[in-house]
Amino acid sequence: MTTPPTPHEDPTDAALFGDSLDCELVLPVAVLASSSRGRQSQAVNLLHGLAQIEDLRKDDGGEEHGDLPLLAQRMDAKLDLILALVGRLAMRADSLPEHPVRWARTGLRVDLEQCETWSPGTTVLVRLQPAEWLPDHLELPATVVACRPHDGGTRVWLAFTALRGDLEEALDRHLFRLHRRQVAEQRRR
Repeated sequence: MTTPPTPHEDPTDAALFGDSLDCELVLPVAVLASSSRGRQSQAVNLLHGLAQIEDLRKDDGGEEHGDLPLLAQRMDAKLDLILALVGRLAMRADSLPEHPVRWARTGLRVDLEQCETWSPGTTVLVRLQPAEWLPDHLELPATVVACRPHDGGTRVWLAFTALRGDLEEALDRHLFRLHRRQVAEQRRR
């Protein structure tokens, strides 16, 4: 059962996101007209790997590394620098443009700079970089729900389609972590 939209909420947002946990952020993303089912196995592996890394960072005291021996802290810092460097190099070769998004397990709303005109029901492939520091991306199949002009570009609502159950679970966990991080950042302000 969906709840009626609040007076300020767009009805398309309410229909797509409903009561789902969602995050609004700016991410590297591209939307391509395609009937591909995406790389769902790779997406599950990527999201599980990100979750493991974030759990390890949380367990070792976060950014301050808690009680790790000095040598382990140095190795961790060097590894972070190497990953950032490799990430920047890889992003140059296969970079996606950054766009404002609202992202939930059910779908994505993305504000594109160019004027696109996709009819509702058009099948697309969403390429989305789930972590700022990792230049790999998810490929998720979606269907256009709506497409409207917005601030000189286009706002597109996309509903994910035919996602595997394990991918839906991995997306839920990833979005929960993103939401938790956003709430923590807001509390620090």
